[in-house]
Amino acid sequence: MALWGGRFESGASSMFKQVNDSLPFDRVMASQDIQGSISWSRALHKAGVLTVDEQQQLEAALSELKAQADAGELDFDASSEEDIHSFVEAALIEKLGDIGRKLHTGRSRNDQVATDFRLWVREHIASLRSDVLGVIKSLLNAASRHQEAIIPGYTHLQRAQPIHFAHWCLAYVEMLKRDLSRLDDLKARMNQCPLGSGALAGTTFPVDRHAIADELGFDSPCLNSLDAVSDRDFVLELLFTASTSMMHLSRLAEDMIFYNSGEAGFLQLGDSVTSGSSLMPQKKNPDALELMRGKCGRVFGSLQALLVTMKGLPLAYNKDMQEDKEGAIDAVNQWHICLCIASEVLDSLQLNEERCRIAAAQGYSNATELADYLVGKGIPFRTGHDIAGRVVLQAIDNGCAIEDLPLSQLQSICDKIEDDVYPVLQLEFGVNQRNILGGTSKETVTKALYQELESLDQELESLDKQG
Repeated sequence: MALWGGRFESGASSMFKQVNDSLPFDRVMASQDIQGSISWSRALHKAGVLTVDEQQQLEAALSELKAQADAGELDFDASSEEDIHSFVEAALIEKLGDIGRKLHTGRSRNDQVATDFRLWVREHIASLRSDVLGVIKSLLNAASRHQEAIIPGYTHLQRAQPIHFAHWCLAYVEMLKRDLSRLDDLKARMNQCPLGSGALAGTTFPVDRHAIADELGFDSPCLNSLDAVSDRDFVLELLFTASTSMMHLSRLAEDMIFYNSGEAGFLQLGDSVTSGSSLMPQKKNPDALELMRGKCGRVFGSLQALLVTMKGLPLAYNKDMQEDKEGAIDAVNQWHICLCIASEVLDSLQLNEERCRIAAAQGYSNATELADYLVGKGIPFRTGHDIAGRVVLQAIDNGCAIEDLPLSQLQSICDKIEDDVYPVLQLEFGVNQRNILGGTSKETVTKALYQELESLDQELESLDKQG
């Protein structure tokens, strides 16, 4: 049932319908469309457009449709309707006749779809927050299982300084906490209701937009009808948040792919998140992580596509904006999948703590400790840095670690070096000396870990109460 057929003498071509119809993808918003329609029917009754009986019949029929939508029982594939709005309206007219035809009074698909999409995004913010918290929980559990483990820390993919494995886990927790805050910011900014804005100029019927907004769980109505129907900032923010979080997951995947490699051998992944080779029987490939990394570009593409679509659009609504949904729906689905698989990968990993420790002690990663030791002997850091560099060269020439150089060779480079240097050059000393807020000492990391576990418990408790 076309909602605009009176002006036209012939129907749309099959090719135009193929490019124009959005029901194949906007049907995911069926529940939200019906929810908005119920509120609109109540607003029309209060405005004197519908009688009590008409409104009650509409709400009963809509509630029945919503129950079917929530149960996945609506047969969209058998429908030739243009979009989810015409699908719902056609179902009402089939059930209620002319009463169903009254529902769209004073409403446009422009404010209707803007409302539906905001409701859909808001609902997914809640589920995505839960997904992100799931990855945080898995990271904290991995950190808790290996609180004593020390791994190499890298810059430029070169061994730099040793760190606790738990410190590495907590770095990604920080990233994901920022993702949570972006979702919260998005919800605060987007939680205004467009319904009642009409096509672009508002409506002549005296509907109470504040009551509609409140009933649908919005903080307030949108304040400008032109902006209300043409704003897609909330979709862009969702896609930006998804893209940023996917970037974080991609970095996590890259680290773990390297740690899992034969060259590093720091960890092994479970069979449930890896695959083999059709040719090489020995292979155990980190495909889950590679797919997480690969899907990142797909989500980035959805953000870029919508930015390009929106950049040249005049006010108010333009059909170009129908391109907002497929990319957003796909990005949310991919982000959800990647968050879930990230949790599975982290839960499956087995850390080879001894291999990690050996690697952390290699690569002259204690050279900075030597420079700091020399500062304690009254030598300026820059001079100490130069001396430590010469000590590293001596160790390379000898084919040994710094701590294995005899004192005589160390003193030939700097006579300030004494026997007390050897404890300073031990792996645990260097790690645990960084006992400062944000540092990698055992004390600091343990405190940070328990703070994050406590914070997670509070978040999960809050989710349970909301649920």
